[in-house]
Amino acid sequence: MSQGPRSGLVAVSAALLAMSRHLEVRDVLKTIVASARELLDAQYAALGVPDDHGGFAQFVVDGVSDEQWKAIGPLPRQHGILAAMLHETGPERLADVRKDPRFEGWPAAHPELSDFLGLPIRDGDEVIGALFLANKQRPADGPPADGRLAHGQPADGRPADCVPEDGCGFTREDEELLSILAQHAAIALTNARLYERSRELTIVEERSRLAHELHDAVSQKLFSLRLTAQAAAALVDRDPARAKGELQQVAALAAEATEELRAAVVELRPAALDEDGLVATLRTQTQVLDRAHTARVTFTAHKFRALPAAQEEAVLRVAQEALHNALRHSGAAHVDVTVGRHGCGAVLRVTDDGGGFEPQTVRQAGRHLGLVSMRDRASGVGGTLTVESAPGKGTTIELEVPGG
Repeated sequence: MSQGPRSGLVAVSAALLAMSRHLEVRDVLKTIVASARELLDAQYAALGVPDDHGGFAQFVVDGVSDEQWKAIGPLPRQHGILAAMLHETGPERLADVRKDPRFEGWPAAHPELSDFLGLPIRDGDEVIGALFLANKQRPADGPPADGRLAHGQPADGRPADCVPEDGCGFTREDEELLSILAQHAAIALTNARLYERSRELTIVEERSRLAHELHDAVSQKLFSLRLTAQAAAALVDRDPARAKGELQQVAALAAEATEELRAAVVELRPAALDEDGLVATLRTQTQVLDRAHTARVTFTAHKFRALPAAQEEAVLRVAQEALHNALRHSGAAHVDVTVGRHGCGAVLRVTDDGGGFEPQTVRQAGRHLGLVSMRDRASGVGGTLTVESAPGKGTTIELEVPGG
């Protein structure tokens, strides 16, 4: 990722602007790590957010490939140098982290680290994270290992605080830059946490509102349904024609109650999306639908990467609506769901081999098939929705969303 060090206010300003663009906590963490690694020209960077059980609630790295990260294994525990950074008050610079008495080793797949710079990220007296950098990138034609000439002056004329000390590639200037970045990282991370908490409160309030609406609307429908069913039962023997009419009303009321219940439930963000991510949630839901319906429902993910929460929820909701249409209305024997990477964002396709419809009737059928709500969800996250269908040729719903 790094294209070489950028020094001074320009580099710091670029890093701070990058952090300010994000509100999701994980996005902020990733931006802090990438900015620190680029700013100080390190080979590796990591940021850990401690939990209350001796581990890390989140641990973000930069400079390590996805394959390497999977091979390394579970998140680290709070021990050795990592634990020290959560209790220190300032930066710590080491010429070789492996020779430090606190070093306790790492997994076999872990990259080799040598020189090290780390410091805690603090919000007041609370340590909310620790930032680590390793393996300072040195120019191939740079100065000697100690950065100095025989008479003790920097080999390249740099100020004394800009050259390595004690064999460590990181300098006092690096410490100062990282400290500045960490102070602003604390602000960005705290703001992101406040944003997520406020959003959680909004979701709780919305769920409470929906619960009341659901109780009022569905309870009224069920009460009417019960009375109508009782009337139909009383009329079966003496007036079958009227009883038939009442039973038709029962069916209509039941359908209305079902639609109102479904509409309310759809508005709730599923816990599985937060806990398992979009791909796992879609896979689970398609497996459930495959077992529950005669149609075969399949799911495939192609090089998908995580999206901001709003985009992932939009993809999930559109997939759910499209699956509902295909399984309830199309008469399809096979419904296929695929999700994959598309530039910095993602693309979702839900394809069925059902009856399809005339494209000209999309406008009339739009509300019935949920196309209006799907388009609203797409536009709400800056995405686009396309519908391809023809009589006897099935239907394909495609959603493209940006990465945020």
